[in-house]
Amino acid sequence: MIFVEILKHSIKLPQKKALFQLNRIGMDMIIIYLIIMLAIVSIPEWINRLNQSNGIGADMNIIFQFIYFFMFYYLIMTVFVFIAISVIAYVGKGISHLMKRKLTYGLLWKMSACTVTIPFLLFMFISFIWQVNDSFLFFTFLFSLGLLFIMIQHYPKRRKS
Repeated sequence: MIFVEILKHSIKLPQKKALFQLNRIGMDMIIIYLIIMLAIVSIPEWINRLNQSNGIGADMNIIFQFIYFFMFYYLIMTVFVFIAISVIAYVGKGISHLMKRKLTYGLLWKMSACTVTIPFLLFMFISFIWQVNDSFLFFTFLFSLGLLFIMIQHYPKRRKS
């Protein structure tokens, strides 16, 4: 399945072979992969919400709790993650320009989307054990920028005309 391939290559980043394999995958598959990854990462919080005995959603039916969780947690998280990936790709565009590499924004966005795999999986596993602070997102942002910088270096410089 294509999503397992994306996962395997994303974990191997910043290796050159994994990078170029991911570049051959379409943007639509990367976006679907990211949506699936965000759903998987949301599992610990969903379990936490179901186990709450008091609070806003404690007395709701499980279907309404799911709808509430989807609207007020998953969708908002997805929007913020897509904005963060877009910002990382935009910063990557500036870095590639300074390094004189010819990379398109779409390619940088795909690469940025794949760099969040390791921090997201780490976040999910840690969330099952402890409550994770939101500052983890800042480290995810820095990790993705560092990984993107290393991956940009794999591309050849522009030829002088």
